[in-house]
Amino acid sequence: MALRPAPAAVRDVGAYLEAQDRMSLLRFITCGSVDDGKSTLIGRLLYESNVIFDDQLAALDADTRRFGTRGAELDLALLVDGLTAEREQGITIDVAYRYFATDKRKFIVADTPGHEQYTRNMVTGASNADLAVILVDARKGVLTQTRRHSYLAHLLGISRFALAVNKMDLVGYERAVFEGVVADYRAFGAQIGLAEIVPIPLSAVYGDNVTQHGTSMPWFAGPTLLEHLETVQVDAQLAGQPFRLPVQWVSRPSADFRGFCGQIVSGRVRPGDRVRILPSGREAQIARIVTADGDLGAAVAGQSVTLTLGSEIDVGRGDVIAAADAAPQVADQFEATIIWLHDEPMLQGRAYLMKAGARTVSATVSPLKHRINVNTLEHAAAERLELNDIGVCEIELDQPIAFEPYAENRALGGFILIDRITNATVGAGLIRFALRRSQNVHWQALDVDKKLRARQKGQRACVLWLTGLSGAGKSTIANRIEKQLVALGRHTYLLDGDNVRHGLNKDLGFAAQDRVENIRRVAQVSRLMVDAGLIVLVSFISPFRAERRMARALFEAGEFFEVFVDTPLAVAEGRDVKGLYGKARRGELKNFTGIDSPYETPEHPEIRIDTTRLSAEEAADLVVARLKAAGVTGPA
Repeated sequence: MALRPAPAAVRDVGAYLEAQDRMSLLRFITCGSVDDGKSTLIGRLLYESNVIFDDQLAALDADTRRFGTRGAELDLALLVDGLTAEREQGITIDVAYRYFATDKRKFIVADTPGHEQYTRNMVTGASNADLAVILVDARKGVLTQTRRHSYLAHLLGISRFALAVNKMDLVGYERAVFEGVVADYRAFGAQIGLAEIVPIPLSAVYGDNVTQHGTSMPWFAGPTLLEHLETVQVDAQLAGQPFRLPVQWVSRPSADFRGFCGQIVSGRVRPGDRVRILPSGREAQIARIVTADGDLGAAVAGQSVTLTLGSEIDVGRGDVIAAADAAPQVADQFEATIIWLHDEPMLQGRAYLMKAGARTVSATVSPLKHRINVNTLEHAAAERLELNDIGVCEIELDQPIAFEPYAENRALGGFILIDRITNATVGAGLIRFALRRSQNVHWQALDVDKKLRARQKGQRACVLWLTGLSGAGKSTIANRIEKQLVALGRHTYLLDGDNVRHGLNKDLGFAAQDRVENIRRVAQVSRLMVDAGLIVLVSFISPFRAERRMARALFEAGEFFEVFVDTPLAVAEGRDVKGLYGKARRGELKNFTGIDSPYETPEHPEIRIDTTRLSAEEAADLVVARLKAAGVTGPA
């Protein structure tokens, strides 16, 4: 990191460093549409703040000759755009963080991409920022991406906006052009509730109104961008909120020490304070506040510490240590705002991994209430979210978490959604509030449980999940398996894909989101039937791995048997007794698996049936033999 050189008059380096340490820190983000000049603006700030060393200037000079777009002039954007692809294309792709300081304040700036394709990187940069610098090309005015980034920044908790109307040199420094852009942006800002907008006309290329006023725009009497950044008030409200520390690590270096490590996200704590551990609700007293430099008498928001407790209670990674008299809420169902960040759409009913702080849980998104149009701010009905869409939905978790609404606490109200198969981050979310049913609906304890019901039937309850293409032979094989199990005196039930659509799922079509919901419902019904002690046979195409994994996660170890009825497409199509493949080939049947909708083959099925080698009867024999070996069928 480039450090600002100490003034020549400063002889006591220790005193200088101590003064630097006392200076306030401003985190800000630059965003807006593509080619509005964000990287050039940050490069100009760094250059004129004297934080660029001689070797960096020499490297910049060499890069300018190779990649520059300014002729012989230094291309200051290259100070920020570090990726080869960024330099070759003249765009920002990844988030670039830069650190610099003036005599008045320290700064961390995030230069984020303007391309719609990289909106996810803008969200990353905005999640920790105190202020947003929205750049607008004076020639183009307020664009869709300008609105999207402004809406997202506001949504992510940024309340202060600097409107940098850039490239004024290309419009002759005309005041009327500047005022027109400002009027348009203020009108949009009023719609989304932006309370503080400071407009500044500038030319990042020539430095006008960046750090100095210059002579090109004498009609502008406001602050330069740097003057505004140096003087804007930074919220210090986190320290005044109730104490919260999400546990990131349990430190156990010896039998005599157990500490809980993390960063304090709000409030302050002292030894002797009473705290509550969530979601368990147990209470304890703070014994010590441990750091690498020794114990502290108090710690405040922003500090990373290790806490020890006065009593031995179970605390794990992802738990929240909070003030006992002002603890956050605990729930497992929420209304949340989702920003979708992946090419594959978000589907109602699909299960994702949700990472909230250090805790990872399973989350099912359903229902999707509406999608937000960033241009008109209208709420439109939707069944899915596409890349860069923003929507409001309900989320159900498999276990409760401690939380606060994002508007009150970013750390406890924000989360990301992760694809269960690829581990890719697919969405960012903001908790709005817990659903009342989360507190009012509880599991009812029953004296007769699953084990007792299964023992009564002389078997071990489980589900056989037969998956494969249409025409693979799933229903035929499942029917023969059930006949053999009934002949053995076992208690079964067969859920067939076609039969279920006559009743339980008759309201669903065959689009991707309907298929997800189809499997979700059947998986839940199967779970109830297994709880009743039955051997349940499920015969569904169930084309997506994500939904089959969701179904598996509902059952205990050893209760779920994935049976892959492996039939090549050509063979299945040759058996087309219902004429479905023919209709799909002619375009009369949309979203047909294997034709215009994918089938994702199982990765590690418990049983694989090759129907090119085995008859339906032989396949049934194979499955029943596996069930006997696993102890499912009990004594004959």
